[in-house]
Amino acid sequence: MVYEERTAIPVSEAIKRVMQFTKKGEKEYIHIDEAEGRYLAEDIIADHNIPPFDRSPLDGFAIRSEDTFSASSTNPVKLKVIETVGAGSVATKKVQPGEVIRVMTGTKLPDDCDAIAQFELTTESEEDGQAFITLKRPFSSGDFVSFEGEETKKGDLLLSAGTKIHAGVVAVLATFGYKDVPVVKKPVIGIYATGTELLELDEPLAPGKIRNSNAYMIQSQVRQAGAECVYFGQLVDDFNQSYVAIREAIEKVDVLITTGGVSVGDFDYLPEIYKKLGATVLFNKIAMRPGSVTTVAEKDGKLLYGLSGNPSACYVGFELYTRPWIKSYLYSNKPHLDWTKGKLGKDFPKPNPFTRFIRGRVSFEDGMITASPVGMDKSQVVTSLAKSDVLIALPGGSRGYEAGDVVDILFLQREGRGQPLEEIKKTRKDSE
Repeated sequence: MVYEERTAIPVSEAIKRVMQFTKKGEKEYIHIDEAEGRYLAEDIIADHNIPPFDRSPLDGFAIRSEDTFSASSTNPVKLKVIETVGAGSVATKKVQPGEVIRVMTGTKLPDDCDAIAQFELTTESEEDGQAFITLKRPFSSGDFVSFEGEETKKGDLLLSAGTKIHAGVVAVLATFGYKDVPVVKKPVIGIYATGTELLELDEPLAPGKIRNSNAYMIQSQVRQAGAECVYFGQLVDDFNQSYVAIREAIEKVDVLITTGGVSVGDFDYLPEIYKKLGATVLFNKIAMRPGSVTTVAEKDGKLLYGLSGNPSACYVGFELYTRPWIKSYLYSNKPHLDWTKGKLGKDFPKPNPFTRFIRGRVSFEDGMITASPVGMDKSQVVTSLAKSDVLIALPGGSRGYEAGDVVDILFLQREGRGQPLEEIKKTRKDSE
């Protein structure tokens, strides 16, 4: 193979090129029992008011407030209880002056009543088989009443397309009668691991061999992002076999990820495979560490991600370039990792001309979020991934960084405002 000179592009430009090929997934309907963890394919609009009628939010008595205006500790008011009504039932008697109805939580407010006196504010008594209550304070119209439409009005937007469904979302869907829920059909992400040196998990270690951690890590990342993954297995270091396997796989998936094989070694066949496929290479080098050799190509509108074979570089590449594509497919309008500014918790003296993404953990010190590097900062390191909850973004330059420096912190496995890195860069400039 001939060595290929590569030109590194900025991280923000790489993200931009990938996101030009985003698409929206198709809609399908699934039973509400199976909807948890899926993403809504359409806005959910209220088709009725909540509450649907004026009701009691507690156990007590429905009263006419005007009957209590003179009530005080020295001038208690006695009122006659004419009926008891449970939730799901409605009052059958007309309330006259001096009368009340005993109601339970959720009961429709009886006609002619305009307030609720909770049990704790009443004294109950009985005379000749007739129940009464005594009040020692006045009530105003509307006291302790949940009014029709005060929570949600018909026509209100309840949930936006792209919302991840969890227990609270299920409660809303059930409230509005969504037995079958409109969700985005999951994108199918194919995965191939490359390298003859890879062992399967149950194979014993041997000289020159390593276990295949990337394929299982990427499968987990794909599922966490909300997609379906298909693991095709390992590709050996043979150009023709790899070419045929990738050509066939791309027809079966929405996106194809390969791990390894994108550098400039003698057995890094992916660049030549992309060429033979007729795919357009969007980029093959990024000004970042780890994962500078991350490569993305496009064929017939489908993306082929050539992620690094080094675990940490592979992980970071997925989070920055593949996860946003998946989230956009699932209708998210905030597909990128959530981020904030914070303090660097430890010195990082190593200078680098490229933007560096450090695996780290966050804490709060003096009311400010602080992120500290964990483990060794090498692209082949695996163990630091298990201990990290953020990526610390350090812009490239000729110097290192000191504890206390303000840095960008990208949160892993979180969804939020998630601005692209070009906006992070703009924010940084605005703050300087």
